[in-house]
Amino acid sequence: MSVDARDLAGRPIIIGGGIAGLMTALHLAPEPVLLLSRSPLGADTSSVWAQGGLAASLGEDDEPALHLADTLAAGDGLCDADTARRIVYAAPAGIENLARLGVGFDRTPQGALRLGLEAAHSRRRIAHAGGDGSGREVMRALVAAVRSTPSIVILEGVEARRLAIEDGRVAGVLANCSTGPVFLATGRVILATGGIGGLFQDSTNPLGSCGQGLALAARAGAVLADLEFIQFHPTALDGLGRPMPLISEAVRGEGAIVVDETGRRFLDRVRGAELAPRDIVARAVWQHLADGHRTFLDVRERPGAIFARQFPTIASACRGVGIDPARDLIPIRPAQHFHMGGVAVDLAGRTSVQGLWACGEVASTGLHGANRLASNSLIEAVVYARWVAESVAGSPDGGAKPAMAADLPAPDPRPVRPLVSRALGVTRDGEGLKEAARALLPLSQRHDAGSDPAAVGLMIAVAALQRRESRGAHYRTDFPYQAAVARRSEITLDAAIAAARELACPQLWKASSDEPPTPSRNHARTAGADSSA
Repeated sequence: MSVDARDLAGRPIIIGGGIAGLMTALHLAPEPVLLLSRSPLGADTSSVWAQGGLAASLGEDDEPALHLADTLAAGDGLCDADTARRIVYAAPAGIENLARLGVGFDRTPQGALRLGLEAAHSRRRIAHAGGDGSGREVMRALVAAVRSTPSIVILEGVEARRLAIEDGRVAGVLANCSTGPVFLATGRVILATGGIGGLFQDSTNPLGSCGQGLALAARAGAVLADLEFIQFHPTALDGLGRPMPLISEAVRGEGAIVVDETGRRFLDRVRGAELAPRDIVARAVWQHLADGHRTFLDVRERPGAIFARQFPTIASACRGVGIDPARDLIPIRPAQHFHMGGVAVDLAGRTSVQGLWACGEVASTGLHGANRLASNSLIEAVVYARWVAESVAGSPDGGAKPAMAADLPAPDPRPVRPLVSRALGVTRDGEGLKEAARALLPLSQRHDAGSDPAAVGLMIAVAALQRRESRGAHYRTDFPYQAAVARRSEITLDAAIAAARELACPQLWKASSDEPPTPSRNHARTAGADSSA
């Protein structure tokens, strides 16, 4: 890092170079801001890999109220309705803002946005850019805008390792770069670090996305919410490559069907079939695989001959493993894709720690509930970034002082991947979650490269163990019912460690602590159950 850290003291610091981080930086301009990216800007982020697009009620037959209804239905009773309403009503303006920034959205010959259909949407409302390269096109435009904004200082190859906390509020960021550790003094930090896919063996996310933002917030004492809700995309390309290439839901929106090795369309018993909410489709595919079948996506009839032109990224990934989608079935399996949970934030993106905000996938706003509606994540990042920036700009810096930086190891999720993947997959059970919590506890306290990923995995496992019901993406085989009342969950790292210590000492474990709540008479929605989405 060639810039003197002392010259940057007091600026808001954005940690993360995806859509959430870049949009927040642009909205903060002309206030000077510092943006940290562990890799070259625009590389190695989930944003640049996003295929599906951005959801907004832009069609003549659509309106925000319909988008809201679809979002709430997909969220399976756990969405924060006020937050969801505010986001979906702001979504059309968010698309317009991106267009002004230079994003080349796909359009009809008449110049109107070409809107796609995805699962659990009642209308065509997905705005795409470059077919299945929406994230790449949005990031291209945002990176160019950020690089041309003088008030934004970009530090690439710099990774935040800890937040400094003094008297309960943020005082700075401890980071590492090619020249060693560095301390960046600030009283305002925005987490925009993305998701947790690197904790899983099968994921569509960059392997470096291992929940570091959650670890930063948790070790600073922040409250996290709904960590147990992890979305598995039902149609990842089944092969040896990691991360697993995604086959966008938009393909099914254009008519592709899911079949097994016999050619049977086994989703026909599910209400909504291929376009049912993701949690339902993922469990159905997962169960069919568990029953000894193979599962495939069939695009030969629909989209048919236009598939390669409409979805060039996916077609290229298929060709790379010797599959010709025009002739061959595409092998699929569920893979971790998105985290509905995150750092608990309010409508301005403020966390429970003074001076700390969160935006994008790392945040838990309440929009997604127990299961994210397709293409709601990118638009959430776009519109929430404005509100976060307004809050940051209106907050005093706090006068943080420079300090010495400690040399902390880069997070390495490899030791925890087998534990997290086994216990926190498409289906879970109490014994598996307890076993994972016991194993993750000592790893989380070692102060080595695996400790932060282990701490994140531990919090998720404890949150999943404490939710003794099945709802949305959280399906427990030992508690297949939904509780009568939907409640969001909250947890801190200290609480997760205390719970895991009780599990590690059976003599201290009270049997009553794992008793289920009185269930409602309603089963959680499953592959064979009807869904109202």
